[in-house]
Amino acid sequence: MSRRTKRSNRLSKEKSPYLLQHARNPVDWFPWGDEAFARAKKENKPIFLSIGYSTCHWCHVMERESFEDLEVAEVLNGTFVSIKVDREERPDIDSVYMKASMLMTGSGGWPLTIIMTPEKKPFFAGTYFPKLDHRGMPGLLSLLSQIAELWKKDSSKFVGTADKITEQLMEYVKAKKGVEEPSELLLDEGFLKLLDSFDRINGGFGYRPKFPTPHNLLFLLRYWKRTGRREALEMVETTLQKMRLGGIFDHVGFGFHRYSTDSQWLVPHFEKMLYDQALLAMAFTEAYQATGKAEYKKTVDEIFTYVLRNLTSAEGGFFSAEDADTEGEEGKFYLWPLEEVKETLGEDADLAFRMFNIKMRGNYADEVHHQTTGKNILHLKTSHDGLSAALGQSVEELASKWEAMRLKLFAIREKRTRPLRDDKILTDWNGLMIVAFAKAAQAFDARKYTKVAEKAANFILRSLRKDENRLLHRYKDGDAAIDGNLRDYAFLIWGLIELYEVSFNVKYLREALRLQDGMIEHFWDRQNGSFFSTADDGENLLIRDKNLSDGALPSSNSVALLNLVRLSRMTGSTEYEKKARLLARVFSSHSEGESVHNSMFLSSLEFLIEPTFEIVLVGTRRLRDTATMLKAIRTRFLPNKVILFKEKDDRHLDCITSFTGGMQAINGKATAYICKNFTCSRPTTSIKEVLHRLTED
Repeated sequence: MSRRTKRSNRLSKEKSPYLLQHARNPVDWFPWGDEAFARAKKENKPIFLSIGYSTCHWCHVMERESFEDLEVAEVLNGTFVSIKVDREERPDIDSVYMKASMLMTGSGGWPLTIIMTPEKKPFFAGTYFPKLDHRGMPGLLSLLSQIAELWKKDSSKFVGTADKITEQLMEYVKAKKGVEEPSELLLDEGFLKLLDSFDRINGGFGYRPKFPTPHNLLFLLRYWKRTGRREALEMVETTLQKMRLGGIFDHVGFGFHRYSTDSQWLVPHFEKMLYDQALLAMAFTEAYQATGKAEYKKTVDEIFTYVLRNLTSAEGGFFSAEDADTEGEEGKFYLWPLEEVKETLGEDADLAFRMFNIKMRGNYADEVHHQTTGKNILHLKTSHDGLSAALGQSVEELASKWEAMRLKLFAIREKRTRPLRDDKILTDWNGLMIVAFAKAAQAFDARKYTKVAEKAANFILRSLRKDENRLLHRYKDGDAAIDGNLRDYAFLIWGLIELYEVSFNVKYLREALRLQDGMIEHFWDRQNGSFFSTADDGENLLIRDKNLSDGALPSSNSVALLNLVRLSRMTGSTEYEKKARLLARVFSSHSEGESVHNSMFLSSLEFLIEPTFEIVLVGTRRLRDTATMLKAIRTRFLPNKVILFKEKDDRHLDCITSFTGGMQAINGKATAYICKNFTCSRPTTSIKEVLHRLTED
């Protein structure tokens, strides 16, 4: 009975790859918009809202089972107005109704299923539903039929329930007005809670499923740097190393999959998201700066190899994701039968079997039926050092052999049907990727990564601008649309700050300040402090939401806090500092007892309340003494610093900052002006002296 129609529905005119996946369903889908709500009001029908994204495995399953099914479509088309939303294209809508789901059911996820009144007020929430009742789980068909019948009998009961839920939702999302200044106690609490949930054997936090959550690691690195607590660094290193060994990492084509379904990082959900690559690259980069271990730099280089090969547009922007499924089967592109490995590698196959734990019966079990499939996820159980000792080969010899084998496997794999690529370009996710490339460019002294970040930033600033200080959210096939949300501003500003600090092109600092001012004008809550997720002149949704807690992505308010602090230290703006302190007080009230879900806020708080350095370097970029001094500063892990560069006799920076006007090079040499806690020491041309001042307690 499950068939796609030959006719296209309204979604065929959309740009979102996710919506286009549903464009030939027999369900009469509407995109989110006035037409759908007007139809629901006119015909007095409840709204069936389905939210997902293009690389979501269970979204594909629900489509195959239900949305391609004529029987389900008949019920939806006859009794409901059905709306399909791409949560990546409209994170504002997704956030509102995910909070409603959490409020009503205590859980959430994708696909998100909401049934609501024509006034957008929800009265039912859930996630994935099979078509028919199955093992105690209600089927979508029976659920829809029951709601349809009850709605026809007395819709007022649903309306009353929806009104109450909406009232609770408005109270639920209301941010407290901050009254207390946050202190180091919050940082200690966050560390202890992460320590308590840490998996000492496998790394990561919690049991299963296990998500990378790199912002936890970024905070722990800062906590270790400030306190010297060895456990913080050990949590970071164990997690990064175990992930890099596991099946969550693509050992053949590089890049990380979304998350692990088990506690050992072995069996992933196979989609690859741009933001995971960006955040993990940041964590590995900073771990390299903290420890000097080459394996972390190598992993960053591999992540970027994947991103540049598979997720980068010709214009320089970054695509969103690659799917988990191929030809209706999750992970098919990435899995290996033993015989195929043997045929591909010949006499080297036995080495590959031992290195990557390849079994005749396979090590991958189907998630639904829990049966071994005969296919393998390539994964390591120990590092190359450990393997080298076990196999009696040098690390260099082993690495060389594996690279030769990897290239053969990669060539064979490229002949397979590739997973769908979601090729929309999102401002916020691109902002994170710009941060990652800029951070790595500094840490590795890699000009090639600076160029990538510059090209991406220039593309976003050129193609996703609404006007001088306003952004758009999505670019696809030459079309830029959808008003920017808070994440777009916060993440892109973060990227521009990092890009300025590696390129010292004042243009990027100016753009960051321009966007920051636009963000304050249109998103700032003047009554309670903090930022709303949507602008004051945006669409009128059910509630005006705020994003104060981390999820797969760091909280946009947390990143905004970091940006405000850094920009205040870079320009001398007291207004940015005041906003930062107001925002920190709101977080302090909100995160009481929840600091483990606010690790990005804790990283930003470290910058706000702990000693920081403002470094101004005056010199000539093309001269060796300037480059040497910059490299010495950048290769060290010094997270709580800002750095400005003033080209000798150039006044562009002085027009932006309030304190660099009188700073000059001494005797024509690269000269560092270092301020700590707003107190500046005498300028110096000595690299040894610079490093001493930056590392002294």
